[in-house]
Amino acid sequence: MDLKEKFSRKKYSPEPRDVVFTIPNIISLLRIISIPIIAWLITEHSMVWALVVLALSFASDGLDGLIARKFNQVSKIGQLLDPIADRLLILCSILALGICHVVPWWMLILVALRDVTMAVLTVVLAQHNYGPLPVHFVGKTGTAVLMISIVGLMVADIERQMPVFEMLHYAAISCAIWGIGLYWMAGILYMRQGIGLLQADGRQKAVR
Repeated sequence: MDLKEKFSRKKYSPEPRDVVFTIPNIISLLRIISIPIIAWLITEHSMVWALVVLALSFASDGLDGLIARKFNQVSKIGQLLDPIADRLLILCSILALGICHVVPWWMLILVALRDVTMAVLTVVLAQHNYGPLPVHFVGKTGTAVLMISIVGLMVADIERQMPVFEMLHYAAISCAIWGIGLYWMAGILYMRQGIGLLQADGRQKAVR
């Protein structure tokens, strides 16, 4: 079995279908729509309301996957919407935190560069009939750590004058640095996997 066949067999269960209008996809779309609202609330320093909308977004993230698996509504577009929503949420939240001077701009630049690199890789793989790469544990961990740090930074900004909240701010910044490191480590793993798939595809075409 070659590398391309191994990749094609790494499917979610149940089998993803070519359907668009499903309840999980609608939930994922609503989650994406909520991201600009969260970012705007952050720039306005309305952190309490931003946290409320963010909590609803987190709840919907688990709900759409549960519905998709339970009612056999797993779709190919749904597999794309979920990671897109996660990346947009992280990028837009850090952008908003940068605009309101909660985090340094270099954090935004590092996250944006990683996401742009992954977007280019996804487009290139799509030209060779590959879908999204299987999610790696390091990528999941990096995303989770970044989201924890974003929530911590939002909570800390509610009352920065208090020593406890100031300590939380610095702890969240430290957490964000670890998260960005893991985010890039996962990106390197994805790039290696993607390049391997492209090389295998090139060898197969050369044989033909």
